Amino acid sequence: MGAGNHTGVSQFLLLGLSDDPELQPLLFGLFLSMYLVTVLGNLLIILAVSSDSHLHTPMYFFLANLSFVDICFVSTTVPSMLVNIQTQSKGISYTGCLTQVYFLMIFAVMDSFLLTVMAYDRFVAICHPLHYTVIINPRFCGLLVLMCWLIIFWVPLLHILLLRRLTFCTGTEIPHFFCELAQILKVACSDTLINNIFLFVATALLGVFPLTGILFSYSRIVSSLMRISSAAGKYKAFSTCGSHLCVVSLFYGTGVGIYLTSAVTHSPQRSSIASVMYTVLTPMLNPFIYSLRNKDVKGALGRLLSRGAPCLRWATDLRTKWTL
Repeated sequence: MGAGNHTGVSQFLLLGLSDDPELQPLLFGLFLSMYLVTVLGNLLIILAVSSDSHLHTPMYFFLANLSFVDICFVSTTVPSMLVNIQTQSKGISYTGCLTQVYFLMIFAVMDSFLLTVMAYDRFVAICHPLHYTVIINPRFCGLLVLMCWLIIFWVPLLHILLLRRLTFCTGTEIPHFFCELAQILKVACSDTLINNIFLFVATALLGVFPLTGILFSYSRIVSSLMRISSAAGKYKAFSTCGSHLCVVSLFYGTGVGIYLTSAVTHSPQRSSIASVMYTVLTPMLNPFIYSLRNKDVKGALGRLLSRGAPCLRWATDLRTKWTL
C-alpha cells in the first residue's frame, strides 16, 4: 500500500474470491452460468406475467417487479466480476465503486420492500377476502411500488455523500468481489463514526421495519387460519403463501448469515463466499421457487414457451436454408 492518503484516489483493488490462478476459469464459468440462469429465469417470469391474462393480478404484478429488481441486483455485481476475471484485473475506479454501492443498496432494499408489500397482499387476500379487490386495486399497487422507489433512491444517495467526505489510502484493497459499503468503511483512512451511525440507523429502518411488517402480516394470517375449521380450507388458504415464505426465508436467512459470518469470523474470504449466497444465489433461486410451487406460473410459462416454439423452429429452418 502506497504512503499517503487522499480523497482523489483513482481506484480500489477488489481482491475477489480467490488469488489462485487455476481457480479463475472455474469461477468465471460458474458465475457466468449462474448469471445467465438468473437473468433468463427472472425474464421468463416477467414475460409470463405480462403476456398471460390469468396472471394480471396484484400478487403477480409484485412478482414481476421482484424479478426485474433481481435482474438488476445481480447485474450490479456479477458482470464487473466476470470482466475482472477475464482481464485478470482487480482494479475498479473510485467513481465505479461508489456507483456500484449506490445501485446495490437500491436493489437490495427494493427487494426487501417488495417482499413486505407481497406479504401485505397475502394478508388482505386471506384476512379480508371480500374487500381484497377494493383495497388492493391496480392504482394502489402502482402507488405502492412508486413510493418504494422514491424512498430508496434517497437513502443510498446520503450514504454516497457521506462516503465522499472520507479519505482513502493509495492502492486501497477491498477484500471482496464487489464494492460493499461495510467493507469500504473498514478500509477508509479517516474517521467513519458518522458513516457507521447512519449505516446502523438505515439498516434498522430499511431492514428491520420491513421484516417486522412481514412478521406482523403472517401473524395475522395464522390467526385468521386458526379460525377456519376445515383442514382443507386452511391448506388452500396458506398454500398461496408458500412460495413467498420460501423467498422471504432465503432472502433474510442469507442476510442474517452474512452478518453472523462477518461477526464470528475475521476471514474476508469466508465473508465473500457468504455474500455469494445473498447477491447471486438468492436472485437465481427465486424464479424456480415461484414456478415450481405455483400452478398458475407453471401454466403461464408452459403457454409462453409453446407460443415461442414455432418462432424458434422458423428461425432454425431459416438458418438451415441460408447455410444451404
